[in-house]
Amino acid sequence: MSELPTSADTGALGSGRSTFRTSVINLDRPGDPSVFDEKTRLDAAELKSRYPAGQERSALLPLLHLVQSVQGHVTPDGIAFCADQLGITKAQVAAVATFYTMYKREPTGDWLVSVCTNTLCGFLGGDEIYNALSEELGVGHNQTTADGTFTFESAECLAACDYAPVVTVNYEFFDNQTVDSALGLVQQLRDGQRPMPTRGAPLCTFKQISRQIAGFYDDESALALDANGTGPQTEAGVRLAVQRGESAPSYALGADGRDGTGDTGDTMPANGVGAGTRSDQPTSQHDAPLTTSGSDPAHPAKPAGEEAK
Repeated sequence: MSELPTSADTGALGSGRSTFRTSVINLDRPGDPSVFDEKTRLDAAELKSRYPAGQERSALLPLLHLVQSVQGHVTPDGIAFCADQLGITKAQVAAVATFYTMYKREPTGDWLVSVCTNTLCGFLGGDEIYNALSEELGVGHNQTTADGTFTFESAECLAACDYAPVVTVNYEFFDNQTVDSALGLVQQLRDGQRPMPTRGAPLCTFKQISRQIAGFYDDESALALDANGTGPQTEAGVRLAVQRGESAPSYALGADGRDGTGDTGDTMPANGVGAGTRSDQPTSQHDAPLTTSGSDPAHPAKPAGEEAK
């Protein structure tokens, strides 16, 4: 049976002992929001303005990326800044910062190299790529090289199974990798080059990509607006559908079963694929209003004696 923690153990948390959870809060230094300059404060105001009045706290996720773009990781100062900007507690901010892996709690290198080791990538060589890069860089999962250039991690899934095995650098994809190509990628970065990703925008540093994810497109990040994130494998299904004349029914229907143009959705493709009216289809909350409990008619009262059934 394991022993319960002693008072000496628990007291150590306040005297310098760091754990996964306490490291982000840093009980010895609660954080100083004043370290961020006026530009960062103006950026924070811009992020908050993108949300409805009274719901500014929804800006917490981009705000965390913003402070990460300034300091290279989410520091106690960054947590205090977000709390101060949104009028919430540092504990609430820290709870979010420790939940999502894209918020780094330790200084992160210019190049965050992520190797997918989930099932498909792992079977097709992801495990070998991870081991080779770990040996080459001299670091393991969530560790940064001594010169501060590379941070290395094993990714649970990078949502690119059709290009497995994949490696990302600052979240930009390098598809269909091998041990040799992955080692070559790292060497190019060491040599000061910025190899072009298989898909997506040209590489930028970790701080720059954090700013881009926060929602600001300037400097190198502006190139992301013109980048294509898909490739032949991703688009294969769409191409086949076009060739076969297949189409998905629209869900954007009003309460009368019409789509706003007078069309009841009773049309059918020439080849018969997708037969049936669109009004029979379920709606999506992104396409049309859904009937909710707030708009449903009141339920009729149950007959006497039925309440307990």
